[in-house]
Amino acid sequence: MELREKFAAAAVALRRAEALVITAGAGMGVDSGLPDFRGDAGFWKAYPPYERLGISFVGAANPAHFERDPAFGWGFYGHRTNLYRATVPHAGFGILRDWIARFGLDSFVVTSNVDGQFQKAGFAGDHILEVHGSIHHLQCTIPCSPAIWENRETIPVDEATMRAGHIPRCIRCGAVARPNILMFGDYGWVSDRTARQQRAFDEFLAECRGRRLVVVEMGAGTAIPTIRYLTEEAGARPGAVAVRINPREPRIRPPHISLPCGALEGLAGIDAILSGDSPS
Repeated sequence: MELREKFAAAAVALRRAEALVITAGAGMGVDSGLPDFRGDAGFWKAYPPYERLGISFVGAANPAHFERDPAFGWGFYGHRTNLYRATVPHAGFGILRDWIARFGLDSFVVTSNVDGQFQKAGFAGDHILEVHGSIHHLQCTIPCSPAIWENRETIPVDEATMRAGHIPRCIRCGAVARPNILMFGDYGWVSDRTARQQRAFDEFLAECRGRRLVVVEMGAGTAIPTIRYLTEEAGARPGAVAVRINPREPRIRPPHISLPCGALEGLAGIDAILSGDSPS
């Protein structure tokens, strides 16, 4: 099946849909200019100082740094905080919002990304599940309590050394604070916020029982397959259709739809069919 035919099949499913689940991995942010950290080479291309230090993404995204060397831990996460704050969500986010409005779809977003781009693009925060947490929220490193608060910190970072010039502190006890993100080898993550989001998503799925559901997945790889599993689980519901958009790992079993392209290209291609135009 040609790509345009796949766009058309996805458009048919969306026209028939009564509810939409949007699932997204790191590839969703690539069209906004964000790195996806694919493999050590991809990570080092985004962060050359870590190549000199021989530190991989797994090594940098380790909660132990906040205890041993907070300026180093916050160098990585402070830089990412600043990057995500400056990033403008690409046009694909607007396409998704337009479908929700145009077809009157009940919707929910599930993402492994911690960048807050869906909220920035105007999606309702109470209909978003961030399975790995959010860089825009903080917690205590100890943790001294289950408190989670908004990240309003200004964190300058020396990009030559990837060390932070400011260390956020816990609002309760004054210990070093950290992002409310599930990191590698992480036993201190306070999961309460994500657990509340999960309950809201579970309630959404219960309310969608018996309705025609479409799942649109973008940029979710197999290295950490959380989002892919969730897409396939939701897509297994009676009458559901899943659309997987991924330039490198698009495979999904029929009758679901595989689009071997980037997120923005895939969304724009489907939207062109829905709008009665031919995708370029």
